[in-house]
Amino acid sequence: MTIKHANTQQHPVVYDCPCHRHLNPPTSSSSASSSISTRKTQSTRRKVDRTRIIPRSELAQRIIDGENLVIYNDLVLDLTRWADKHPGGKLAVLHFVGRDATDEMDAYHSKKDLRRVGGFVVGRVDDREPYKPLTPPISLGLIRDPESATGWRREGLTRLYAQNEDLGKKDARGEGGYYPVLTREALEPVDSLFEEHDHDRKNSDESGDEDRFEDHSSSGSSSGSRVDGEMDIPISLHPTPQIPRVEKIDLRREHARSLAYRQLRTRLEHAGLFQAEGWHKGYAGDLGRYTILAGLAAGFYFWSTSTWGLFCSAVFLGAFWHQLTFLAHDAGHTGITGQAGKDRLIGTVVANWVGGLSLSWWKDNHNIHHLVTNHPEHDPDIQHIPFFAISTDFFGNLWSTYYKRVMPFDGFSNMMVKVQHKVYYVVLAFARFNLYANSYGYLALKMPRNKWFAFELAGLVFFWTWFGMLLKGLDGWKMRVGYLLVSHIVTSPVHVQIVLSHFARSTADLGPSESFVSRQLRTTMDVVCNEWIEFFHGGLHLQVTHHLFPRIPRHNLRRASKLVKEYCQEQEIEYAEYSFTEGNKRVLGVLKDVADQVSLLTKVAEADARGELH
Repeated sequence: MTIKHANTQQHPVVYDCPCHRHLNPPTSSSSASSSISTRKTQSTRRKVDRTRIIPRSELAQRIIDGENLVIYNDLVLDLTRWADKHPGGKLAVLHFVGRDATDEMDAYHSKKDLRRVGGFVVGRVDDREPYKPLTPPISLGLIRDPESATGWRREGLTRLYAQNEDLGKKDARGEGGYYPVLTREALEPVDSLFEEHDHDRKNSDESGDEDRFEDHSSSGSSSGSRVDGEMDIPISLHPTPQIPRVEKIDLRREHARSLAYRQLRTRLEHAGLFQAEGWHKGYAGDLGRYTILAGLAAGFYFWSTSTWGLFCSAVFLGAFWHQLTFLAHDAGHTGITGQAGKDRLIGTVVANWVGGLSLSWWKDNHNIHHLVTNHPEHDPDIQHIPFFAISTDFFGNLWSTYYKRVMPFDGFSNMMVKVQHKVYYVVLAFARFNLYANSYGYLALKMPRNKWFAFELAGLVFFWTWFGMLLKGLDGWKMRVGYLLVSHIVTSPVHVQIVLSHFARSTADLGPSESFVSRQLRTTMDVVCNEWIEFFHGGLHLQVTHHLFPRIPRHNLRRASKLVKEYCQEQEIEYAEYSFTEGNKRVLGVLKDVADQVSLLTKVAEADARGELH
């Protein structure tokens, strides 16, 4: 059947997949959760009527009962059983439980995939008013645990959990300890809770945790304390001036922006900008460039015996890897052939077999980055403690919902962040080694043991075989270490390019009511450059358009960006773009501002320890 909804998108969603066989909720093995199982059975019977309007209060209760309900085009999807099978990862689903994920789903899925959502439909929401989202339990640091007394377990202390009195005061004792009680009140969104860096956090004394947040308020007003009777030190932190102040969330305005964004998508589709050009067109010049760089690296290696010649070989090998990074990025977004299987094969050969990294790790990490861009607790791409902190939020021992661990702001972090603006480029020069660590950690601990795992593992064996033989052929360990370092340091511009798009942008949490398009424009910026130098940036200079439409192939981004700029003018939203030099200055400015605030806090703490504050 075909269902159309007004004010959503131009194309009807056609449901043709019997995916509903996956909808039955898992049966709890715990006797303590028998009532939850009963409610799930009742929920299963309700799924027969897929056109029924489900009240928001019922949605909240069903989420409390353990269902992963997501809104798509006013339809309620039950992804409880599908979440573990989701190719984009379970965490991507959990971040949108109780929320309208229409724009996100349209942005990251093909129309063929979206036709399959019909099997997951269990009802509808009232479309007469913009849907008011609920807070996903993952944002509260909560995950399902059928063995607990309440059906929920807190895996980490998030800021929302610390702010929520209902969760903090209503813990129920179970056999294994204290378990939180998830309430409807806790699921109500607190929009703009951290607007304009106003992180007025509470200590979590009641929960008894040692990793509780310190009070680093950064509101507009600040109180001062005198040190040595001479200088006033403002204890309250201020927002970094490089980052624009954010506007208060208005649900109707966000809904209007979403509708206009969907119209923009239709314009881009009609212009053919989502069509992948393939190898023979868009990548002809790139393939020639890869061949030249690889040939120069091999030529200097095999036909030069001088140190200078081997240095040139290492430089060209690093430049080859640098350029291939963009190809792997395109493949990970299915932007080369437009076919997921073929692009994944290409990306794995490039990333694993030639580059020694893991495409699957990158996809797992990158999917989350695109969905929760610049969120200090959720986006792994800005979680670089102990080396970098782009917000004072990181002073609070934040819990990472991606890495499943606390990011401690300890003594070493304090020392590094104080000088982060001075060592920024030095640290990034060695960032490829961190990619190795992340890739291999993911393969060892998280990646499913399937055919792609075997293919990636074989690729890494192949990489270290050929690269190891390359190093072994050099004369002496000093030459080998030098070749290794030079080839890896030459790749460092890609790390500068990656963080440039986001480090100088907002990290505020505006709550689940902020639209997808507003969030991406608020947290992302472009780099202005001429067309002849675009190959050096590999598409990363047009990150605004890429984040809004990640399935648009790289070589179509410039044309698409012109229409995106028109959209921003019509909607009166900032389209941030700076030159490469200015962008780097802004990033360094943010790093210095945060570093200065660390130094300030250290100075205050030392003065307090001496009893000089009064």
